[in-house]
Parts: sequence; structure tokens; C-alpha cells
Amino acid sequence: MSRQAGRGTESKKMNSELFTLTYGALVTQLCKDYENDEDVNKQLDKMGYNIGVRLIEDFLARSNVGRCHDFRETADVIAKIAFKMYLGITPSVTNWSPGGDEFSLILENNPLVDFVELPDNHSSLIYSNLLCGVLRGALEMVQMAVDVKFVQDTLKGDSVTEIRMKFIRRIEDNLPAGEE
Repeated sequence: MSRQAGRGTESKKMNSELFTLTYGALVTQLCKDYENDEDVNKQLDKMGYNIGVRLIEDFLARSNVGRCHDFRETADVIAKIAFKMYLGITPSVTNWSPGGDEFSLILENNPLVDFVELPDNHSSLIYSNLLCGVLRGALEMVQMAVDVKFVQDTLKGDSVTEIRMKFIRRIEDNLPAGEE
């Protein structure tokens, strides 16, 4: 019985490491395919956005989370449920703006950057930019336009990884003309 319990943890660790290494290979290939870091950053964001658009359905089905009533509740769901479910971490939600429309997710440990060192010639690469796209795409599918960007990154010598999220507007459902 105890052997089986140990295997589950070991399997999750191997899956996590495989994901981290596969992501690293993807970023490496993008760096070879594109001339500069800005283009790689855009591609990572675009790929993340497409993942987020599809991932939200899985998240809503598996988490049984209902509609959030405000941006603070959305922030808590992202940090305490979504990040835990998909990356196995729980970032802290901090640095709220006075208007309550902007906050930071602080990742003490970013599993995407295990085994990674940025070469000097890629100083403007935002290695984990995929996460910004995922968050933007997923929230757009639940009618929230947000701006998401990295403001600190442990790969660049910062003590923590910080993702800043700003609520832009609620997206209205637009029905085609003649349909209501």
C-alpha cells in the first residue's frame, strides 16, 4: 500500500520535469526560429493565449467554480485553484491597486524555470511569457479583458517572479445582427 502512494508522487514529479524540459526545448527552438527576443516573447504569448482559450473549459469542468463576482474573487481563483491545479503551486496575490483593478501574482517557485539559465545574448527574453498568454486567453473566454505582464523574474536575478494583472474591461457578448 505505501509503495503505491509513493509512486503517485514520483509519477507527478516525473510529469512535471518532463513538462519543464519539453517547454525548455520549445523556447530553445523559438529562439532559433526568430531573430530577436521580442519576436520570441510575442510567439510565447500567442501560444499561451491559444492554450488559455482551450484550457478554460477544462478548468471550469474540473474545478466546479462558478462565476466570479469581482476581480478580487477572480484573483483568488487563479492563484488558489488554477495555478495549483495545472502547475502545482499557489502564488500569493498582492500589491492591489487602490481601485482594485490591478494586482500581482508572486511566484516563489516557477516550475517552468527549473533547469534553466538564460544566456547573456537573450537578456530581453521573457522565458515564461506563455503564462501571460494563458491567463489572458482564459479570462477573455469568461468575458474579461486583462493586461498581463511579467515585472520581475528570478531568471533575471530578481528574488521572486511577479506577474502583474490589470483588468481592462468586461467583454460584452456580441450577437450577429438580427439574432437576439
